[in-house]
Amino acid sequence: MAGPASSRVARKIFLIATEESGDRLGAHLMKVLRQRLGDAVNFEGVGGLAMAKEGLRSLFPIEELSIIGFSAVIKQLPKVLRLIRQTVRAVLAARPDVLVIIDSPDFTHRVARRVRARDPSIPIVDYVSPSVWAWRPGRARAMRVYIDHVLALLPFEPEEYRRLSGPPCSYVGHPLTEQLGLLRPNAEETARRNGTPPVLLVLPGSRRSEIRHHMAVFGEALDRLNAAGREFELILPTMPHLLEGIREGVASWQVAPRIVVGEQEKRAAFRIATAALAKSGTVTLELALAGVPMVTAYRTGALEAFIVRRAVTVTSVILANLVLGENVVPEFLQEDCTAEKLAGALGEVLSDSPMRRRQLEAFARLDGVMSTGNQPPSVRAADIVLATLRRSRRSA
Repeated sequence: MAGPASSRVARKIFLIATEESGDRLGAHLMKVLRQRLGDAVNFEGVGGLAMAKEGLRSLFPIEELSIIGFSAVIKQLPKVLRLIRQTVRAVLAARPDVLVIIDSPDFTHRVARRVRARDPSIPIVDYVSPSVWAWRPGRARAMRVYIDHVLALLPFEPEEYRRLSGPPCSYVGHPLTEQLGLLRPNAEETARRNGTPPVLLVLPGSRRSEIRHHMAVFGEALDRLNAAGREFELILPTMPHLLEGIREGVASWQVAPRIVVGEQEKRAAFRIATAALAKSGTVTLELALAGVPMVTAYRTGALEAFIVRRAVTVTSVILANLVLGENVVPEFLQEDCTAEKLAGALGEVLSDSPMRRRQLEAFARLDGVMSTGNQPPSVRAADIVLATLRRSRRSA
């Protein structure tokens, strides 16, 4: 048994998270690490509000890095490079026992490479794998130079790292698996999900640029569905900072959605939803875990589409499909993302069709596929961070 915290040398852990999702992961990780180490741990780094509540004083507000799209990154490149240099200097000055980078690989991996080159004795853990299995697979082998361990959110990722000769990788579990009670309906909600008219969710994206690309075509698809005589109750969940853009986007829709705002209202909508029309992304896994059949779509700018098309190596970009290992969720990307095609597919998932039944049968397997036993993801992640710290030369 470890002695009192006051008799132990405090460990210094440097964390870097630059997006809200990473900030939440970082906060949960910090909480478990503090439970394990007590007062014998100090946190430094970059994070948002959730990590601040756990005691992190961020080097800079993460909003400074809320840059979406290749063209936007190019315009903001001098600022991004300045923040990378600032972060690298802070890590080297802190000389932490371990550096944990969380998602946002365009920023965090640039920091990690520079830190490793300047001070190889600092162990580095990458929490959330970049999508090496989808595009630029050579990154996995390159990561061996500057990453000591990858903490994967998706169960197929460790095998992909072995196949691609990447650094050690462990599946720790996806945070959504800790929220199943918030995603799945009770008896009353199940009755509404199976009732009439069916509840159709519309999820155009969580970023302003995504909303701009999807609102018009989504509205046209719903108008076609309505014109064909299909009845449905339309719900559009969003967040407060996106509400103005959503209201502007739905103004021309013939079928007015009920707009619900905030995470709690979103989860309540998931629990009564019969089907969904969603932009591809993490939300597809969220819907699958909630047992909601869906149609997915994605549109982006011409430059982004040109680059991604030449880089993507997977047969599906839908997370639910990738985790399940089969393409059960239809996806309509770029020029295939048309009102006609979306409306046709929506008609199927709103009916007792083979497409809908196949999705429901596949989604029922997700709990087993994504299981982490009785350990929450944040606990599994903390165990590996601590093991990496203990193996490092700094802990000797």
